Amino acid sequence: MPTMADVARSAGVSVATVSHVLNGTRPVLPHTRQAVLDAVEELGYTTNTLARSLVTSRTRSIGLAVSAISNPYFTEILQGVEAAALEAGYSLLIADPHDDPEHERKVVQLLHERRVDGMIVAPSADPRGLLAYLGRHAVPAVFLDRLVDAPGADGRPRFDQVCSDNAAPTSRLVTHLAGLGHRRIGLVAGLPGLSTTSERIMGYRSGLAFAGLPYDERLLVHGDSESAGGEAATAALLSLAVPPTALVTGNNAMTIGALRALRDRGLSVPGDLALCSFDDFAWADLFSPRLTAIAQPSKDIGARAVQVLLERLAEPDRPARTVRLPCAFVHRTSCGCPDPSERGTPS
Repeated sequence: MPTMADVARSAGVSVATVSHVLNGTRPVLPHTRQAVLDAVEELGYTTNTLARSLVTSRTRSIGLAVSAISNPYFTEILQGVEAAALEAGYSLLIADPHDDPEHERKVVQLLHERRVDGMIVAPSADPRGLLAYLGRHAVPAVFLDRLVDAPGADGRPRFDQVCSDNAAPTSRLVTHLAGLGHRRIGLVAGLPGLSTTSERIMGYRSGLAFAGLPYDERLLVHGDSESAGGEAATAALLSLAVPPTALVTGNNAMTIGALRALRDRGLSVPGDLALCSFDDFAWADLFSPRLTAIAQPSKDIGARAVQVLLERLAEPDRPARTVRLPCAFVHRTSCGCPDPSERGTPS
């Protein structure tokens, strides 16, 4: 197996120069860098990651703890994390906490024991054990998608966080439905305790207020961020003496459940009930009618989380920050509007 010294001899440079090129630790002249890379390719040299980690105390690996990896939204986030990590020369270790606080703490400990340089975590609804572990062991971490209010002794945030905007986009769905004449607009909300759930509820209520509609607590039912929960929540709304005429679902899994509940009752969208969803997904455009939705920049969220974590590793003492990425309103036909594409307007 070729060594770094073999690469140095082939390229006509020092071993230190080869190290700087491969590790990015110091600028190297372009022609010298290219000579090193050519020698690496010609000799088939591969970095001894284990040996390097013993010297640098870094494994160039990132731990990712995200529940419901089967969810298309988190799958796209994973793609963004993986692409950004690979580009930066980091490997990825993945664990699923299953949205269970005790299991969450265990998988984070497992990742930490694998000596990852830092972690990206989508916290559960009760992250106290997670926060205690990360704080006790001073693990560099970025919270993803779901925010955690965890100030330090000085009152400042302790952890970096990356997520999308939640309140304003949800408000837009509500005001759009109200603008179409709906006065009873229901919300199938996510799992209580998650910041995404509370922020989307906030957006729902602000949308009602902006449209001059009263808030009716009977029209807000939790679907616990799952398909089965979304189905049960929608069934509960449809059983009201005066059911809603329009519905906002809080994520893509609950949208599937809502559609199942409507189908089982022989109800159509948007004929019997207008429907809008927070979360777009690949096949939403294939539904009949096509789903009006809020699209989150999921891959960008994953990539930005990696960027923020790497900046934290490079500068451990800088203040923590929260990064919010904008969402897009994708106007289709499940809300009851004519197909925007048929009118020649962008969706």
